[in-house]
Amino acid sequence: MTASKKLIVVIPTYDEAENVGRMTEAIFALNVPGLNLLIVDDLSPDGTGRIAEELATKHPGQMHVMHREGPRGLGFAYKAGFRWALEQDADYVVQMDCDFSHSPKYIPQFLAYIEDYDVVVGSRYVQGGKTDEVWGVGRWLLSWWANSIYTRLILGVKTMDTTAGFKCWRRETLAGIDLNRIRSQGYVFQVEMAYVTERLGYRVLEIPIYFPDRQVGESKMTMKVKIDAALRVWEVLRRHRHLHPSDRLTA
Repeated sequence: MTASKKLIVVIPTYDEAENVGRMTEAIFALNVPGLNLLIVDDLSPDGTGRIAEELATKHPGQMHVMHREGPRGLGFAYKAGFRWALEQDADYVVQMDCDFSHSPKYIPQFLAYIEDYDVVVGSRYVQGGKTDEVWGVGRWLLSWWANSIYTRLILGVKTMDTTAGFKCWRRETLAGIDLNRIRSQGYVFQVEMAYVTERLGYRVLEIPIYFPDRQVGESKMTMKVKIDAALRVWEVLRRHRHLHPSDRLTA
């Protein structure tokens, strides 16, 4: 990425007080030219938003905090963050979690590939990708089957890691998708974004990443959330199966 390009990293947070400082430090330690950080906090009761504001004073003009007061949800948070990034004339937008299951060290790799693709996906399930060893065989098989078999069979997508939440987007891709089309919340939001991206004919590259379990804080990925996401894949299919590249939103 050339120095003239602007990158905005969008991180949604809810109760990540123990992680937000460490993540902020790790991202700015990359020393990527043109990098900006946006924390989208859903009014975390543990004070994540307040901590983020304090961190922003140490990175004036580079770190920003959005305090959302509308309906809660991962999809709402990401769409708000994406829209803000587009309004700020970002050339590239990286989305990632705050719990270090997504390592900032992959961001330079994303930027090395994004010039030739419309979105670059950090994938657990392409060759070279790996999940935390503590998962065990059963948990890995369930996740692999849900992402690489179940969802792909229903939607007919090529993406192996359909619930991947670590991605780098070109601004033209996010704008062309038309975020008003995306209605899902929770982890099926990632599935809907992946499906619409492919239906609209955008070029997708998956690169392998190591996906560790969070070390601090509690996971939001409960069994109820997993089952709900699996069932809502059918809604995504019905909503977007008629999309074609000609349906891209143009400026």
